[in-house]
Amino acid sequence: MCGIVGYAGESHAKEKIIDGLKRLEYRGYDSAGIALPIDGKIEIRKHVGEIANLEKIIGDAGFDSAVGIGHTRWATHGSPSDVNAHPHGNGDNSIAIVHNGIIENYQEIREWLATEHGVKFKSETDSEVIAHLIGVYYDGDLLPAVNKAVERMNGAYALSVIAADEPDKIVAVRKDAPLVAGIGKGFNFIASDIPAMLKYVKEVYLIENNETVVLTKDDIAIYNEAGERVRRDVLHVTWDAEAAEKEGYEHFMLKEIHEQPKAIYETLSRRINEDGRINLDGISMTKEDIEGFSRIYIVACGTAYHAGLVGKTVIERMAKLPVEVDIASEFRYRDPIVDDKTLFIAISQSGETLDTLAALREAKRKGARILSVVNVVGSSVARESDDVFYTWAGPEIAVASTKAYTTQLICMYLIGLYMGSARGTIDGEHYERILQELKLLPEKVEKVLDSADDIERLAKRYYNKEQVFFIGRGMDSGVSYEGSLKLKEISYINSFAIAAGELKHGTIALMEPDTLVFALATQDSLYEKMVSNVEEIKARGARVISVAKEGKTEIEQVADEVIYIPECIDDVSPALAVVPLQMFAYYVARERGCNIDKPKNLAKSVTVE
Repeated sequence: MCGIVGYAGESHAKEKIIDGLKRLEYRGYDSAGIALPIDGKIEIRKHVGEIANLEKIIGDAGFDSAVGIGHTRWATHGSPSDVNAHPHGNGDNSIAIVHNGIIENYQEIREWLATEHGVKFKSETDSEVIAHLIGVYYDGDLLPAVNKAVERMNGAYALSVIAADEPDKIVAVRKDAPLVAGIGKGFNFIASDIPAMLKYVKEVYLIENNETVVLTKDDIAIYNEAGERVRRDVLHVTWDAEAAEKEGYEHFMLKEIHEQPKAIYETLSRRINEDGRINLDGISMTKEDIEGFSRIYIVACGTAYHAGLVGKTVIERMAKLPVEVDIASEFRYRDPIVDDKTLFIAISQSGETLDTLAALREAKRKGARILSVVNVVGSSVARESDDVFYTWAGPEIAVASTKAYTTQLICMYLIGLYMGSARGTIDGEHYERILQELKLLPEKVEKVLDSADDIERLAKRYYNKEQVFFIGRGMDSGVSYEGSLKLKEISYINSFAIAAGELKHGTIALMEPDTLVFALATQDSLYEKMVSNVEEIKARGARVISVAKEGKTEIEQVADEVIYIPECIDDVSPALAVVPLQMFAYYVARERGCNIDKPKNLAKSVTVE
């Protein structure tokens, strides 16, 4: 899970590549490097740590070129170190590569290279074998050498390659890992993601699976697996580089938390017609299609999985269809019961999550109809789906997801309403009420954000806890899992979420004086039961912060602290209840001095298993 950038132009490749790498640090940041063809040889500079460390060793004016490749790494093979950092070269550095992904048969290739060609390896990585393999096949023309190497490689990867003898070109390949080409005037880019080049280009080509690209300053040639040059429609990028900047906020995560009202509004407004009916552009399911489904799977990872937990309840209530939520990394290994009457909903912010993509392909192989909920237009998950629901959250840079989650919730509501209406399983009055409540969410989320000072105060009081519990009932249970994940991934506190009714089946044994518990009590139908759960916890001496709706003041008699969210119907409360949990996690992590936007051991887009 790494970020790659390649640039071919007239001059100053170093500047463009470094700028692109900074915008890809969310993909990995344990080391970074750059390779440039200079005076008939390839110069490689790389350094463990953040890109600032790399910049310190490439400042000399002589280190620059018109063409180059760069890399920011998240380790999968070999520990973070200078020698394991990319780019990697072959023995004499006549070939250099950057690579995102995993080469599954690298040990086999490594042994063959060592035995048959006397190759000596410097690093512990799977990536280094690519450079040596291409070097073995290279005879003056880089493209066929890369193609021969790819034929021997198994795995999921995107890579970019340069050769000292062909200093004007880059050859890139995509196989199950994201890759885009940026179209300039007198220059061109290749990169893992659009933000890397958005400062310089507004038009891009989305590279498809198993395609190869030959990039020069004047041309972007795309070839299919058969070696035939293919035409590709240009994607015009409508958001700008400023959208990926902090805009005065201390961290991207805080900025993205505060962008949620706008993101919710955008996701809703693009899907609701003037007459108040839901219009799901990009979804071609007919009434007959929907009536033909016998079951639904929602499959995702991490935060997207937690959105699916809420989505299960929403869709079951509205469409009256059985819904199963599954973790993508487990789904395809249990031989799931899937057929042509199955609707498979994949949720992924990036649209490149490899586990989700693999689960999608397994469901498709078995005949399921694929509906994806993604944030990135043209992503792999989107392209391999029958129908696509874009969240319109805009670019999300912080590793910990916030606005992607809330917009995924909105998608779950709209899908539930759409299917319920088609099946005749939701009455018109309830349909209209939920729709009106959804339209009020941007304003109500703003109101929750106005309580930031109070939540920051709580964070300063409790930031030194090393164990925190999150509990809830009904849809609050799903939100509890997301609140727990936010806290643990950016503050490194051991947090744990559980359905409140399960406390007495074991977890209550962990309740002791000063244990901190977040108790979500936003479901009116389950409010009294949650109050009872809080009383059980308080009897063991624990400290309780409750999240409840305005007017539900009885909770103050049992909880130590209460965070109120605006009044709403139970169905939509998750989109409000999660916001104070996001803010609490943020302020606790800040108090603890953590790297909030780039937490340790994590990366934004998980493109490896």
